[in-house]
Amino acid sequence: MSGAVLDSSIWLEYFVGGKHAKTCFKYIQTHKPLWTPSLVIYEVYKKICKEKSETEGLLVITQIEGQSENIISLDERLALFSADISLKHKLAMADAIIYATAIHQEAQLITRDHHFKGLDEVILV
Repeated sequence: MSGAVLDSSIWLEYFVGGKHAKTCFKYIQTHKPLWTPSLVIYEVYKKICKEKSETEGLLVITQIEGQSENIISLDERLALFSADISLKHKLAMADAIIYATAIHQEAQLITRDHHFKGLDEVILV
């Protein structure tokens, strides 16, 4: 495995200063390269805008993009793979896309979301 995909829950915990923010920061700093699904950009931006402001949301996304090797867009191939992952592991659409992105990039998925518990190459924080 090379690098990591950080789930939205990791980025949000870090940016809102939750009780696991320091641990999340450690993963941001030590797991390179970081691959970011475009869906994570959506989820993080929406949450920060709702709780803080659009300006803060844009600042957070700029920081995520600066830490990421690449933003991975959902294309037809990844969409079909995500659907297969969803069916196989009984994951919701967003979770399946994020997990499929990690598998596709041959990376670990780092998350705080227990929907991923027991899946290969997942680190629960």
